[in-house]
Amino acid sequence: MNFSQIQTIPEVVNILKVLVSGLLAFFLAFIFTPILTYFLYRKKIGINIKEKSVSGEDLVYVNNLHQYKSGTPTMGGILVWFSVLVLALLSHFVFPYLATVFQTNFLARLDFFSRSQVWLPLFALVSAGVLGLFDDYMSVKKIGKNKGGGMRFLVRFGWLIAIAILGVWWFYVKLGWDIFHIPAVGDFSIGFWYMPLFVFVILFSAISSNETDGLDGLNGGILLVAFFSFAVISFFQNKIDLASFCATLSGALLAFLWFNIYPARFFMGDTGAVSMGTTLGVIAMLTNSVLVLFIIVFIYVIESGSVVIQLFSKKYLKRKVFLAAPIHHHFEAMGWPETKVTMRAWIFTLVTALLGVIIGILGSGKHHF
Repeated sequence: MNFSQIQTIPEVVNILKVLVSGLLAFFLAFIFTPILTYFLYRKKIGINIKEKSVSGEDLVYVNNLHQYKSGTPTMGGILVWFSVLVLALLSHFVFPYLATVFQTNFLARLDFFSRSQVWLPLFALVSAGVLGLFDDYMSVKKIGKNKGGGMRFLVRFGWLIAIAILGVWWFYVKLGWDIFHIPAVGDFSIGFWYMPLFVFVILFSAISSNETDGLDGLNGGILLVAFFSFAVISFFQNKIDLASFCATLSGALLAFLWFNIYPARFFMGDTGAVSMGTTLGVIAMLTNSVLVLFIIVFIYVIESGSVVIQLFSKKYLKRKVFLAAPIHHHFEAMGWPETKVTMRAWIFTLVTALLGVIIGILGSGKHHF
Protein backbone atom coordinates (compact mmCIF):
# COMPACT_ATOMS: atom_id res chain seq x y z
CA MET A 1 0.00 0.00 0.00
CA ASN A 2 1.51 3.35 -1.03
CA PHE A 3 1.15 6.73 0.66
CA SER A 4 -1.62 7.95 -1.63
CA GLN A 5 -3.70 4.89 -0.76
CA ILE A 6 -3.18 5.46 2.97
CA GLN A 7 -4.53 8.99 2.59
CA THR A 8 -7.86 7.59 1.37
CA ILE A 9 -8.50 5.63 4.59
CA PRO A 10 -11.09 7.69 6.56
CA GLU A 11 -9.64 6.89 9.99
CA VAL A 12 -6.14 7.92 8.89
CA VAL A 13 -7.45 11.17 7.39
CA ASN A 14 -9.33 11.95 10.61
CA ILE A 15 -6.27 11.26 12.76
CA LEU A 16 -4.16 13.49 10.52
CA LYS A 17 -6.79 16.23 10.71
CA VAL A 18 -6.70 16.21 14.51
CA LEU A 19 -2.89 16.08 14.72
CA VAL A 20 -2.27 18.72 12.05
CA SER A 21 -4.83 21.06 13.68
CA GLY A 22 -3.00 20.80 16.99
CA LEU A 23 0.38 21.35 15.32
CA LEU A 24 -0.85 24.41 13.42
CA ALA A 25 -2.25 25.90 16.63
CA PHE A 26 1.12 25.37 18.34
CA PHE A 27 3.02 27.19 15.59
CA LEU A 28 0.42 29.95 15.34
CA ALA A 29 0.56 30.62 19.09
CA PHE A 30 4.36 30.57 18.95
CA ILE A 31 4.30 33.19 16.18
CA PHE A 32 1.92 35.41 18.19
CA THR A 33 4.05 35.19 21.37
CA PRO A 34 6.66 37.91 20.56
CA ILE A 35 3.88 40.33 19.61
CA LEU A 36 1.94 39.64 22.81
CA THR A 37 5.04 39.77 25.00
CA TYR A 38 6.12 43.11 23.50
CA PHE A 39 2.67 44.58 24.12
CA LEU A 40 2.40 43.30 27.71
CA TYR A 41 5.84 44.59 28.71
CA ARG A 42 5.43 47.88 26.87
CA LYS A 43 2.05 48.58 28.48
CA LYS A 44 3.26 47.24 31.86
CA ILE A 45 0.37 44.80 32.16
CA GLY A 46 1.77 43.14 35.29
CA ILE A 47 0.06 41.34 38.15
CA ASN A 48 -0.40 42.72 41.64
CA ILE A 49 0.15 40.10 44.32
CA LYS A 50 -2.99 39.89 46.45
CA GLU A 51 -2.56 40.86 50.08
CA LYS A 52 -6.08 40.03 51.29
CA SER A 53 -8.19 36.88 51.02
CA VAL A 54 -11.86 36.88 50.02
CA SER A 55 -12.68 36.98 53.75
CA GLY A 56 -10.48 40.06 54.27
CA GLU A 57 -7.60 38.35 56.10
CA ASP A 58 -3.93 38.86 55.29
CA LEU A 59 -2.47 36.34 52.84
CA VAL A 60 0.73 35.84 54.79
CA TYR A 61 2.14 32.72 53.13
CA VAL A 62 1.11 33.54 49.58
CA ASN A 63 2.26 37.16 49.79
CA ASN A 64 5.67 36.23 51.21
CA LEU A 65 6.26 33.39 48.75
CA HIS A 66 5.18 35.21 45.59
CA GLN A 67 6.03 38.86 46.19
CA TYR A 68 8.95 38.63 43.75
CA LYS A 69 6.46 37.85 40.94
CA SER A 70 4.77 41.24 41.27
CA GLY A 71 4.83 43.05 37.94
CA THR A 72 5.14 39.89 35.82
CA PRO A 73 2.89 40.33 32.74
CA THR A 74 -0.52 38.69 32.83
CA MET A 75 -3.25 38.19 30.19
CA GLY A 76 -1.15 35.45 28.56
CA GLY A 77 -4.31 33.40 28.06
CA ILE A 78 -5.08 35.61 25.06
CA LEU A 79 -2.37 33.65 23.28
CA VAL A 80 -4.44 30.47 23.54
CA TRP A 81 -8.00 31.51 22.76
CA PHE A 82 -7.04 34.05 20.10
CA SER A 83 -4.85 31.48 18.29
CA VAL A 84 -7.69 28.93 18.38
CA LEU A 85 -10.20 31.50 17.09
CA VAL A 86 -7.91 32.54 14.24
CA LEU A 87 -7.19 28.94 13.24
CA ALA A 88 -10.90 28.02 13.33
CA LEU A 89 -11.73 30.90 10.99
CA LEU A 90 -8.77 30.12 8.72
CA SER A 91 -9.79 26.48 8.48
CA HIS A 92 -13.30 27.45 7.37
CA PHE A 93 -12.72 30.47 5.12
CA VAL A 94 -9.12 30.21 3.88
CA PHE A 95 -8.10 26.55 3.78
CA PRO A 96 -10.79 25.51 1.23
CA TYR A 97 -9.56 28.27 -1.10
CA LEU A 98 -5.94 27.16 -0.66
CA ALA A 99 -7.05 23.60 -1.37
CA THR A 100 -8.22 24.64 -4.82
CA VAL A 101 -5.06 26.66 -5.46
CA PHE A 102 -2.69 23.85 -4.49
CA GLN A 103 -5.06 21.12 -5.72
CA THR A 104 -5.12 19.12 -2.49
CA ASN A 105 -8.29 18.02 -0.72
CA PHE A 106 -6.55 17.57 2.61
CA LEU A 107 -6.39 21.33 3.29
CA ALA A 108 -10.15 21.55 2.80
CA ARG A 109 -10.67 18.65 5.19
CA LEU A 110 -8.88 20.59 7.95
CA ASP A 111 -12.03 22.71 8.35
CA PHE A 112 -13.36 22.00 11.87
CA PHE A 113 -15.62 25.03 12.25
CA SER A 114 -18.85 23.02 12.36
CA ARG A 115 -22.04 24.36 13.87
CA SER A 116 -23.09 21.25 15.79
CA GLN A 117 -19.73 20.51 17.40
CA VAL A 118 -17.60 23.67 17.61
CA TRP A 119 -19.72 26.82 17.58
CA LEU A 120 -20.85 26.57 21.20
CA PRO A 121 -17.46 25.74 22.81
CA LEU A 122 -15.77 28.38 20.64
CA PHE A 123 -18.36 30.94 21.73
CA ALA A 124 -17.76 29.97 25.37
CA LEU A 125 -14.00 30.23 24.89
CA VAL A 126 -14.05 33.70 23.32
CA SER A 127 -16.86 35.23 25.40
CA ALA A 128 -15.39 34.07 28.71
CA GLY A 129 -11.96 35.09 27.42
CA VAL A 130 -13.14 38.64 26.77
CA LEU A 131 -14.80 38.70 30.21
CA GLY A 132 -11.54 37.60 31.84
CA LEU A 133 -9.61 40.13 29.76
CA PHE A 134 -11.61 43.01 31.22
CA ASP A 135 -11.16 41.59 34.72
CA ASP A 136 -7.39 41.27 34.25
CA TYR A 137 -7.09 44.82 32.94
CA MET A 138 -9.14 46.21 35.82
CA SER A 139 -6.98 44.30 38.31
CA VAL A 140 -3.71 45.54 36.77
CA LYS A 141 -4.90 49.15 36.61
CA LYS A 142 -6.66 48.84 40.00
CA ILE A 143 -10.00 49.85 38.53
CA GLY A 144 -13.21 48.93 40.31
CA LYS A 145 -14.70 48.87 43.77
CA ASN A 146 -12.76 45.81 44.90
CA LYS A 147 -9.63 46.39 46.93
CA GLY A 148 -6.78 46.00 44.47
CA GLY A 149 -9.10 46.43 41.48
CA GLY A 150 -10.91 43.97 39.27
CA MET A 151 -14.51 43.00 38.74
CA ARG A 152 -16.63 42.15 41.70
CA PHE A 153 -17.08 38.44 42.19
CA LEU A 154 -20.84 38.70 41.71
CA VAL A 155 -20.34 40.45 38.35
CA ARG A 156 -18.00 37.72 37.07
CA PHE A 157 -20.28 35.06 38.52
CA GLY A 158 -23.26 36.61 36.78
CA TRP A 159 -21.48 36.65 33.42
CA LEU A 160 -20.52 33.01 33.77
CA ILE A 161 -24.10 32.09 34.65
CA ALA A 162 -25.30 34.00 31.57
CA ILE A 163 -22.89 32.04 29.35
CA ALA A 164 -24.00 28.79 30.98
CA ILE A 165 -27.69 29.65 30.53
CA LEU A 166 -27.12 30.36 26.85
CA GLY A 167 -25.40 27.01 26.52
CA VAL A 168 -28.13 25.10 28.30
CA TRP A 169 -30.74 26.85 26.14
CA TRP A 170 -28.92 25.51 23.08
CA PHE A 171 -28.84 21.97 24.48
CA TYR A 172 -32.12 21.62 26.35
CA VAL A 173 -34.51 23.94 24.50
CA LYS A 174 -33.17 24.06 20.95
CA LEU A 175 -31.81 20.50 20.66
CA GLY A 176 -34.10 18.85 23.21
CA TRP A 177 -31.12 17.20 24.88
CA ASP A 178 -31.58 16.04 28.50
CA ILE A 179 -29.49 12.87 28.66
CA PHE A 180 -27.13 12.16 31.54
CA HIS A 181 -24.67 9.36 30.86
CA ILE A 182 -23.17 7.11 33.53
CA PRO A 183 -20.22 5.18 32.06
CA ALA A 184 -20.80 1.43 31.78
CA VAL A 185 -24.35 1.85 33.17
CA GLY A 186 -26.32 3.74 30.56
CA ASP A 187 -28.18 6.91 29.63
CA PHE A 188 -30.84 8.55 31.75
CA SER A 189 -33.29 11.24 30.73
CA ILE A 190 -33.26 13.75 33.59
CA GLY A 191 -35.59 16.34 32.07
CA PHE A 192 -35.56 19.75 33.75
CA TRP A 193 -32.63 18.77 36.01
CA TYR A 194 -30.37 18.88 32.97
CA MET A 195 -30.40 22.68 33.16
CA PRO A 196 -29.03 23.11 36.72
CA LEU A 197 -26.57 20.29 36.02
CA PHE A 198 -25.26 22.13 32.96
CA VAL A 199 -24.89 25.41 34.87
CA PHE A 200 -23.14 23.63 37.76
CA VAL A 201 -20.62 21.93 35.47
CA ILE A 202 -19.74 25.20 33.73
CA LEU A 203 -19.35 27.09 37.01
CA PHE A 204 -17.32 24.28 38.56
CA SER A 205 -14.85 24.03 35.70
CA ALA A 206 -14.49 27.82 35.26
CA ILE A 207 -14.06 28.67 38.95
CA SER A 208 -11.86 25.65 39.70
CA SER A 209 -9.60 26.47 36.78
CA ASN A 210 -9.27 30.02 38.07
CA GLU A 211 -8.47 28.84 41.62
CA THR A 212 -5.85 26.38 40.38
CA ASP A 213 -4.05 29.03 38.34
CA GLY A 214 -1.67 30.00 41.15
CA LEU A 215 1.77 28.64 40.22
CA ASP A 216 3.96 28.90 37.15
CA GLY A 217 2.76 26.33 34.61
CA LEU A 218 0.39 24.59 37.03
CA ASN A 219 -2.97 25.19 35.38
CA GLY A 220 -1.53 25.33 31.88
CA GLY A 221 -0.24 21.77 32.19
CA ILE A 222 -3.49 20.53 33.72
CA LEU A 223 -5.60 22.10 30.96
CA LEU A 224 -3.26 20.73 28.29
CA VAL A 225 -3.78 17.18 29.57
CA ALA A 226 -7.53 17.73 29.97
CA PHE A 227 -8.13 19.03 26.46
CA PHE A 228 -5.95 16.34 24.92
CA SER A 229 -7.97 13.75 26.85
CA PHE A 230 -11.22 15.13 25.45
CA ALA A 231 -9.69 15.16 21.97
CA VAL A 232 -9.24 11.40 22.33
CA ILE A 233 -12.75 10.90 23.75
CA SER A 234 -14.31 13.07 21.02
CA PHE A 235 -12.44 11.13 18.36
CA PHE A 236 -13.79 7.81 19.61
CA GLN A 237 -17.30 9.32 19.62
CA ASN A 238 -16.77 10.22 15.95
CA LYS A 239 -16.94 13.94 16.75
CA ILE A 240 -13.91 14.69 14.60
CA ASP A 241 -14.41 18.45 14.42
CA LEU A 242 -14.68 18.66 18.20
CA ALA A 243 -11.58 16.47 18.51
CA SER A 244 -9.73 18.88 16.21
CA PHE A 245 -10.97 21.83 18.29
CA CYS A 246 -9.65 20.17 21.47
CA ALA A 247 -6.37 19.48 19.67
CA THR A 248 -6.01 23.15 18.72
CA LEU A 249 -6.49 24.10 22.35
CA SER A 250 -3.86 21.54 23.35
CA GLY A 251 -1.43 22.83 20.71
CA ALA A 252 -1.90 26.48 21.69
CA LEU A 253 -1.58 25.56 25.38
CA LEU A 254 1.67 23.74 24.65
CA ALA A 255 3.10 26.91 23.09
CA PHE A 256 1.81 28.94 26.06
CA LEU A 257 3.36 26.48 28.50
CA TRP A 258 6.76 26.89 26.82
CA PHE A 259 6.81 30.46 28.17
CA ASN A 260 4.79 29.84 31.33
CA ILE A 261 6.92 27.19 33.04
CA TYR A 262 9.02 28.37 35.97
CA PRO A 263 10.14 31.13 35.95
CA ALA A 264 7.13 32.29 33.96
CA ARG A 265 7.58 34.93 31.27
CA PHE A 266 3.91 35.78 31.59
CA PHE A 267 0.84 34.42 33.40
CA MET A 268 -2.43 33.08 32.05
CA GLY A 269 -4.68 35.48 33.92
CA ASP A 270 -8.45 35.24 34.14
CA THR A 271 -8.69 35.65 30.38
CA GLY A 272 -7.09 32.22 30.09
CA ALA A 273 -8.13 30.36 33.24
CA VAL A 274 -11.81 31.31 33.18
CA SER A 275 -12.25 30.95 29.41
CA MET A 276 -10.60 27.54 29.16
CA GLY A 277 -12.30 26.28 32.30
CA THR A 278 -15.68 27.33 30.88
CA THR A 279 -14.88 25.69 27.54
CA LEU A 280 -13.79 22.48 29.26
CA GLY A 281 -17.20 22.24 30.92
CA VAL A 282 -19.02 22.82 27.62
CA ILE A 283 -16.97 20.10 25.92
CA ALA A 284 -17.78 17.69 28.75
CA MET A 285 -21.48 18.32 28.12
CA LEU A 286 -21.06 17.99 24.34
CA THR A 287 -19.44 14.58 24.77
CA ASN A 288 -21.91 13.55 27.49
CA SER A 289 -18.93 12.99 29.81
CA VAL A 290 -19.76 14.89 32.99
CA LEU A 291 -18.61 12.17 35.37
CA VAL A 292 -15.53 11.58 33.24
CA LEU A 293 -14.70 15.30 33.52
CA PHE A 294 -14.53 15.03 37.31
CA ILE A 295 -12.16 12.08 36.96
CA ILE A 296 -9.89 13.73 34.40
CA VAL A 297 -9.57 16.96 36.38
CA PHE A 298 -9.97 15.42 39.81
CA ILE A 299 -7.26 17.83 40.91
CA TYR A 300 -9.84 20.61 40.40
CA VAL A 301 -12.11 18.84 42.87
CA ILE A 302 -9.25 18.78 45.38
CA GLU A 303 -8.30 22.42 44.77
CA SER A 304 -11.85 23.77 45.05
CA GLY A 305 -12.61 21.41 47.92
CA SER A 306 -9.65 22.77 49.88
CA VAL A 307 -10.98 26.31 49.46
CA VAL A 308 -14.48 25.33 50.63
CA ILE A 309 -13.11 23.39 53.63
CA GLN A 310 -10.82 26.28 54.59
CA LEU A 311 -13.57 28.90 54.41
CA PHE A 312 -16.04 26.69 56.31
CA SER A 313 -13.52 25.85 59.03
CA LYS A 314 -12.43 29.46 59.51
CA LYS A 315 -16.00 30.72 59.67
CA TYR A 316 -17.56 28.09 61.92
CA LEU A 317 -14.65 26.40 63.71
CA LYS A 318 -12.42 29.49 63.96
CA ARG A 319 -9.37 27.58 62.81
CA LYS A 320 -7.47 26.74 59.63
CA VAL A 321 -7.29 23.25 58.17
CA PHE A 322 -4.59 24.21 55.66
CA LEU A 323 -1.69 26.61 56.02
CA ALA A 324 -3.02 28.29 52.88
CA ALA A 325 -5.69 27.57 50.29
CA PRO A 326 -6.04 26.45 47.53
CA ILE A 327 -4.07 23.38 48.49
CA HIS A 328 -1.11 24.05 46.15
CA HIS A 329 -0.24 27.01 48.38
CA HIS A 330 -0.47 24.72 51.42
CA PHE A 331 2.25 22.52 49.98
CA GLU A 332 4.35 25.60 49.24
CA ALA A 333 3.93 26.76 52.82
CA MET A 334 5.09 23.32 53.99
CA GLY A 335 8.37 23.94 52.19
CA TRP A 336 7.84 22.23 48.83
CA PRO A 337 9.55 24.10 45.96
CA GLU A 338 7.07 25.57 43.49
CA THR A 339 8.37 23.36 40.68
CA LYS A 340 7.86 20.22 42.77
CA VAL A 341 4.23 21.15 43.49
CA THR A 342 3.60 21.85 39.81
CA MET A 343 5.23 18.72 38.43
CA ARG A 344 3.56 16.43 40.94
CA ALA A 345 0.23 18.02 40.04
CA TRP A 346 0.96 17.30 36.37
CA ILE A 347 1.80 13.67 37.14
CA PHE A 348 -1.33 13.29 39.25
CA THR A 349 -3.44 14.75 36.43
CA LEU A 350 -1.83 12.46 33.84
CA VAL A 351 -2.85 9.45 35.94
CA THR A 352 -6.43 10.61 36.55
CA ALA A 353 -6.77 11.68 32.89
CA LEU A 354 -5.62 8.26 31.67
CA LEU A 355 -8.18 6.65 33.96
CA GLY A 356 -10.86 9.07 32.78
CA VAL A 357 -10.14 8.46 29.10
CA ILE A 358 -10.28 4.69 29.58
CA ILE A 359 -13.61 4.94 31.42
CA GLY A 360 -14.90 7.51 28.92
CA ILE A 361 -14.15 5.31 25.91
CA LEU A 362 -15.09 1.90 27.30
CA GLY A 363 -18.26 3.21 28.93
CA SER A 364 -19.27 5.77 26.31
CA GLY A 365 -22.73 6.06 24.84
CA LYS A 366 -23.48 6.18 21.13
CA HIS A 367 -25.31 9.48 21.00
CA HIS A 368 -24.43 12.08 18.40
CA PHE A 369 -25.82 15.51 17.65
